[in-house]
Amino acid sequence: MGVTDKMWDAITTVIKMNDKVERLAGAVKTQQDKIENLTERMIRLETALEIALTGKPASIRRIEHKK
Repeated sequence: MGVTDKMWDAITTVIKMNDKVERLAGAVKTQQDKIENLTERMIRLETALEIALTGKPASIRRIEHKK
């Protein structure tokens, strides 16, 4: 195998690796979006549960001051 063939193989490998990295980055972005969506949904569920259990959301409840 000559130097030219080795260089061609190396360049081809780098191009293939770059494509794989770009696809992986896209997959990670998609997963991150799904995680953020699930987090938002979980917050809404927690809020709904708290309202159902107490009748008021936590942000509306007042802390009683001791006198």
